[in-house]
Amino acid sequence: MPYSVFYRCLQMSMDDTNALIEQRKAKLAALRAKGTDPFKNKFTPTENCAEARDHYAEGREVALAGRITAHRDMGKSQFIDIKDGSGAQGSARIQVYAQKQALGDEQFDIFKHLDLGDFVGVRGAMFTTKTGEISVKLTAFVILAKALRPPPAKWHGLEDTEIRYRQRYLDLMSNDEVKNVFLKRSQIIAEIRNFLRSRGFVEVETPMMQAVPGGAAAQPFVTQHKARIFRNEGLSRKHNPEFTMLEAYQAYGDYETMMELVQSMICQVADKVLGTLVIKHEVQIVGGKIAEAALEANKTLADVVKTVAKQHEELHLREVEKVIDLTPPWRRVKYKDLVREVGGRDWFDMTPQERRRRAIEELKLAGDIAAGYEDFEVTGAVFEKLIEPTLIQPTFVTHLPKELVPLAKISPDDPTTVEVFECCINGQEIAPAYTEQNDPIEQRERLEHQAGGEQQKLDEDFLVALEHGMPPAGGMGMGIDRLCMMLLGQESIRDVILFPQLKPKV
Repeated sequence: MPYSVFYRCLQMSMDDTNALIEQRKAKLAALRAKGTDPFKNKFTPTENCAEARDHYAEGREVALAGRITAHRDMGKSQFIDIKDGSGAQGSARIQVYAQKQALGDEQFDIFKHLDLGDFVGVRGAMFTTKTGEISVKLTAFVILAKALRPPPAKWHGLEDTEIRYRQRYLDLMSNDEVKNVFLKRSQIIAEIRNFLRSRGFVEVETPMMQAVPGGAAAQPFVTQHKARIFRNEGLSRKHNPEFTMLEAYQAYGDYETMMELVQSMICQVADKVLGTLVIKHEVQIVGGKIAEAALEANKTLADVVKTVAKQHEELHLREVEKVIDLTPPWRRVKYKDLVREVGGRDWFDMTPQERRRRAIEELKLAGDIAAGYEDFEVTGAVFEKLIEPTLIQPTFVTHLPKELVPLAKISPDDPTTVEVFECCINGQEIAPAYTEQNDPIEQRERLEHQAGGEQQKLDEDFLVALEHGMPPAGGMGMGIDRLCMMLLGQESIRDVILFPQLKPKV
């Protein structure tokens, strides 16, 4: 579309919206002139819309409240639909029938000032229309809140992604499926608490801001408090700077103890909240012979687009169903074995220089390996870019390089690795866990190595605590947002966070 045409369309849309806002403000002024305050303090319904429908009885008096989602003017009678967030997916609604004869001229005139998006409280008797619609025959009503802006153009399904994330309230108003995702997220968190409580775990709150960056690999934020807060890994489909994290520690356990815990907990949550261990994702993939061949070669979507563009093939998207089966037992495989499958059986027999060359030249990871990468980071890039995205079914990747996890115990059978696993599902890490390092001397040496000689980066309080004695323990961290993505069939982290971090509007 030419820019001038696009600008005119945008200008017309803004003008239409402004005109509707002015109309609603005029109705507000008219209501106040009649002595009606359309912003009430309180209304007490006898039940919600779903309960009214479930306990229907002809002539039963009810008091309901909700937002107006439909308005039909029939002259001397009018119909509105109200929704209150009850029922399956929060989609329960009920029809309200307003008749001039029943309300009287003054109240019926006020009723005519209602608009889509307004909140109302209604009283009346239940009945069924000739078309079989359960309804309320209105005897009294009160305007609870007048909406001064019109709802989205597509009231039943807001599609503009930018608006959906920046104005989540419009998304929740318009999309029952989105509302259901966040209702299910709440249930998932509640069931995680139930599971851990049943096993004797005690919930505690820990500080978000730490003056010393701990054992994590992410870069710390520098705030006015000079503290580490949240994750500084940019914005992506899998990353949001603010995220919800669960940490759990079990005394006298190890990384295998935490494997059982993670597997059992996720299975219980899926069964209780979703009623199934088989999760289906509807995903879009790039279509076309060249595109599909590139996908089969494990290329990223960006690489696929470049490949297709070079061959002048027409791109199209098609939907496919991805199925994740959580039925235990889950697969267990060593990190080095997975790397050998992709990098070659001799990967760990080569020199660091040879590994770097192969990763860059043969595995095409030049853009993912920085000049200053250490040897273990080169191998980490191979895993992260070429292996992790393929781990769709639940997989415990075990025995990671010791440099990646300085807080874990060394593996007795391979001193270059630690007793660690990463639980990967749906092509991303859901939960890392490990056998906690409880030797204070060994822990200090490894943290000093990680700090690179900078004493201020050492967490002395933590080391002193260890010197007082800590039992063997298994520790686990779980990304709740990624878990919700997997369980609820969402491919972007923004679709499971109510208010995701977004780039500033320009």
